[in-house]
Amino acid sequence: MHPAIRVQHLTKQYRLGTRARGGLNLTERLARVFRRAPTPAADFRALDDVSFDVHRGEAVGVIGRNGAGKSTLLKVLSRIVEPSGGRVELRGRVGSLLEVGTGFHPELTGRENVYLSGSVLGMSRREITRGFDAIVNFAGGEQFLDTPVKRYSSGMYVRLAFAIAAHLEPEILIVDEVLAVGDAAFQKRCLDRMAELAQSGRTILFVSHNMQLIPLLCKRAVQLERGRVVRTGDAGTVTAAYLNDLLADAKSGDLRDKPRTGDGRARFVRAWLADDAGRPLAHFVSGADFTVRVEIESSVAAPNVSAAVVIATQYGSRVVTSWTSEVGYRASLKPGIQAFECKFRDATFRPGHTLLVHLWLSDGEVLDSVENAVVVEVVGEPEHDHLSRDANQGVVVFDYDWREVPAG
Repeated sequence: MHPAIRVQHLTKQYRLGTRARGGLNLTERLARVFRRAPTPAADFRALDDVSFDVHRGEAVGVIGRNGAGKSTLLKVLSRIVEPSGGRVELRGRVGSLLEVGTGFHPELTGRENVYLSGSVLGMSRREITRGFDAIVNFAGGEQFLDTPVKRYSSGMYVRLAFAIAAHLEPEILIVDEVLAVGDAAFQKRCLDRMAELAQSGRTILFVSHNMQLIPLLCKRAVQLERGRVVRTGDAGTVTAAYLNDLLADAKSGDLRDKPRTGDGRARFVRAWLADDAGRPLAHFVSGADFTVRVEIESSVAAPNVSAAVVIATQYGSRVVTSWTSEVGYRASLKPGIQAFECKFRDATFRPGHTLLVHLWLSDGEVLDSVENAVVVEVVGEPEHDHLSRDANQGVVVFDYDWREVPAG
């Protein structure tokens, strides 16, 4: 039997620094003004000789770091982006849910976009009408059906987009990491719906950074790294190997060669868990202050930047985010290397957890973003011996007690 999805030697190459059609790009214009040679054009392969099959009725997860090529792969499979080489075979009606903003006409109402999306999938008006009530019930927000979707919040947009993709009878469902936009209850409904589709024989290709979801939803996984397939196989085995790679890479603290996104005007070059004197710590003791120190190398003066330190579990779930803007601190960068630190006070993480630190820097445009910059092992003192080390019991420990109260 032929697979539902067959990808053979797929390549997507971009030409960076080339002239835009109809005129010079910004680099070339500035070079002409200052009589300097423009930056030489360079080739960038977002996908490089990617091959794998997905069989009918199979749910397969696609995992990898930022910039690994996951979203580019899904855009090629969804016929949004043309490949530079290789071959893709899709056998069945395809429903895609990519980033917010893809697939809807902003001037049309929610109702009109339901029918437009169904028509694009090749469905008749009668078929769309038959599934319309299920879509509305799943997405909620009936009162906004006749409002142009350009006025929708991101949450409303995603709820309707997922409801359409999951209820208009796709034989192949392609889902990117957009479910994070919805609330927890809606995310659960989406995951339950994808599980239903998989059990009913639909084919699912699912991208997620949450490594707990992949083995729950998928039997197999494909790992991408710098545009290439580096692992395929059982979802639990592939995700475990991927997590081990992340932990090993994060232990050095040197971020210069880390995969990242951003325009590169300023970059995180080092990060570590620090004591009060700024010295690196090998682990974190639950209940103490949790301090992350970073070094940023900037090639420009940036007088008003915003930074974030994100603490996440090793499976990708965020525990807490600290934003400089939340506490009214605006950092200024000058050319060269500067150090900053973020301190979380009395951080009662459950002993036995492994935590990952993500970093983000912006001045309105993203300067740098590095996932898994630091790995932190949480340990306990003797007074924590009564606490469970089971990671399934949650990440944070609150001060709590139990007592009996009168019934009724």
